[in-house]
Amino acid sequence: MDAERKRVAVALFCAAGVSVFLLKWREHQKVKRKLQRARDKREKELGQAEKAVSCFKTQNAGVDLSSIVTLPLAELSQKIRDGSLQPDAVLHAYVEKALEVNRKLNCSTAVLTESLEQLEDIESHKDGLLYGIPISIKDNLDYKGYDSTCGVLTKLDDPAVKDSVLVSVLKKQGAIPFMKTNIPQGLLNFECSNPIYGRTVNPCNVEKTCGGSSGGEGALIAGGGSILGLGSDIGGSIRIPAAFCGICGLKPTNNRISLNGLSSCVKGGKTALSAAGPMARDVESLALCMRALLCPDMFTLDPTVPPIPFNQQVYESSDPLRIGYYENDGYFQPSPSMSRALLETKELLEKAGHTMIPFNPLRIFTAFHELVLRGNVADAGATLLQHFKKGPVDPSLKYQVLYCAFPLFGKRLVSLLLRPIYPRIAAGIHAICGVGGVEELWKQHKEVQEYIQETIAEWRKLELDAVLCPMLGPAYNFNYTGKQSSALSYTALYNVLNFPAGVVPVTEVTAEDEDQLKHYRGNFGDIWDKTFVEAVRGGVGLPIAVQCVALPWQEEMCLRLMREVEKLWAEKKSSNTHH
Repeated sequence: MDAERKRVAVALFCAAGVSVFLLKWREHQKVKRKLQRARDKREKELGQAEKAVSCFKTQNAGVDLSSIVTLPLAELSQKIRDGSLQPDAVLHAYVEKALEVNRKLNCSTAVLTESLEQLEDIESHKDGLLYGIPISIKDNLDYKGYDSTCGVLTKLDDPAVKDSVLVSVLKKQGAIPFMKTNIPQGLLNFECSNPIYGRTVNPCNVEKTCGGSSGGEGALIAGGGSILGLGSDIGGSIRIPAAFCGICGLKPTNNRISLNGLSSCVKGGKTALSAAGPMARDVESLALCMRALLCPDMFTLDPTVPPIPFNQQVYESSDPLRIGYYENDGYFQPSPSMSRALLETKELLEKAGHTMIPFNPLRIFTAFHELVLRGNVADAGATLLQHFKKGPVDPSLKYQVLYCAFPLFGKRLVSLLLRPIYPRIAAGIHAICGVGGVEELWKQHKEVQEYIQETIAEWRKLELDAVLCPMLGPAYNFNYTGKQSSALSYTALYNVLNFPAGVVPVTEVTAEDEDQLKHYRGNFGDIWDKTFVEAVRGGVGLPIAVQCVALPWQEEMCLRLMREVEKLWAEKKSSNTHH
């Protein structure tokens, strides 16, 4: 009888094992089919776009499309308005260029074929500030009939039922959204790679990341495939790809531009605030986009957006400014090229008659860990991890997912053990344990408000108009971003403070900058500092930017400083060329 029971038990155990295996295999096949459907859909759209361009060129043999994509936005807009260029020619020129750039960089998630239909009605929007301008949008901006995937399987096969407010306003202003661009898996990473559409690479060097999470935008615009794009930013997601790819980007104050219709994997956070903003090749294009968006249509479609039109007078002012600056925030030591870019920009501004005043971010160690890191994962990463349960995890994210998925007790124990040796890493690990409950969450919200008021008081005491600070760079080697949350101290701080911040490319990494990396020790000399050197090594020739910051709701002042920096560096480069 015992032998019989054993045989039955073994048979049941084997059957259960086979059943589990078959269920997992079936789930794996289901995931594979879902991924393939998404990729096939994109390939079909790319093929349709190729045919549309070919057909247009056949019917309009005399039109030179290649010259159209070389025009600055202001000149392109003027030529469309005076009739010397037609919107259909401009759209097909940019679709053709975007397809070429996508083949090299892999920056598209969808071609919005409805853009061709939009041409039929374009004349009714002739008064719009962006009349006839093709524009690319980040994958997570809802466009009716298309997925906003955020790079995760859970959001596939779930097309938006209507346009986001941002897309609606763009259309009312005469712009033609024509392409959605690639993002990291889950958005909370600054390497642009996901298991659905793959990795987007940097147009300045295809062996480097283009940044993220608005990485597809950065790559497409820098590669010449778009003249203006829209991204979103919760820790540097507009600014990092702009800096890595050598273009301009602006993160406005939260809700200066409507967020209604922006998809996310971690909606609900109130500590580090997200913002939607423009990306372009020059500052004037950013300003034009802000002027167009901050219109009655925006304020009507989303009444939660304060009805504050763009202040052109502040933006165009030539009055000398009082500018705070810092080279090192005391948490994350800049690379040699970041420091040089900052100090040379400071010198140019001083020579131009602006007053430069030393400024230091307040309590940066505590602010970064307790407000930035803990604020982004107040739930210990549980909401984000829900989107990673099915399907593969991108290699660039494996460390982040591992940190979040590690048991809470284990994280606290590791943090305790590391504290005497690596205090910064210990504090970072402790931060991603999240908050303990509602009471602790409310306390954190209170601390954020107090920190904002302290920072504003410091600005007032120094009578600052704006602040100049380093911007992360150069572009990283692949698969390092998940190990480098410490590098976000220069960008993510301004999501917690909710200050507008923008980046302007000013210089490139020199051989001397590269050589000085061997002397880099960092502010703490820990593993994060050593990893940073490995991440940025081999960056000669890559773009380096600086960051400009203003007080909340003062995007025009932020752009004013960005424009001044852009102008002074252009003059410097022109002078060097002539000499």
